[in-house]
Amino acid sequence: MIKVSNLTKKFGSHVSLDNINCEFKKNEYIALMGANGAGKTTLIRSILGYYHPNAGKVSIDGKDPIKQRVDVLKHISFVPQLPPPIKLSLDELMQYISIGAKMDKELIMHYANEMKLDIKANLNKSFFKLSGGMKQKMLIAISLAKKSDIIIYDEPTANLDPKARDDFYRLLKQNEEEKVLLFVTHRLEEVKDLVNRQIYMDLGKIVSDENV
Repeated sequence: MIKVSNLTKKFGSHVSLDNINCEFKKNEYIALMGANGAGKTTLIRSILGYYHPNAGKVSIDGKDPIKQRVDVLKHISFVPQLPPPIKLSLDELMQYISIGAKMDKELIMHYANEMKLDIKANLNKSFFKLSGGMKQKMLIAISLAKKSDIIIYDEPTANLDPKARDDFYRLLKQNEEEKVLLFVTHRLEEVKDLVNRQIYMDLGKIVSDENV
């Protein structure tokens, strides 16, 4: 589903990705690991079409995530490490998403409640003014409700308390349909029961890639 071929990305003289080659296929649940600055986030943003590579390319089901970005992103859910500064209320946000991405608002609310986010009590609150944990729960609920072929989580549990982390992993196990699930994580012990592949990056290269 995702093919990365000879991908190089530089920022000035700094090489963030150094001739990366890898593929992610259906039914692969991947932990992407490495120290800060290893290139993990740059790889994710290249997959999402945020960055233009200096060399090489990314294809999603044969499509270019830069030239065909709107079509590609229809099939991807992404939860960033830092929630975006959305000024809409939760009700407005769900309405916007349900129309723009043709998603079921009730399903978003279902997953929000499963994450123990009291969404009805917070409907008119601005997403921007929620706590970090509440924002993360809302973004996770949206990602699960989208029913995407590819789900990418960048440190998804960083703002979650232990109970919310348990809820998150429980919901993921309940949704193990044919998809690519990609975690950028420093907490391998949390996802080791979910993933079947572990990739380590360092200095812009993949130094280890193994099935588990």
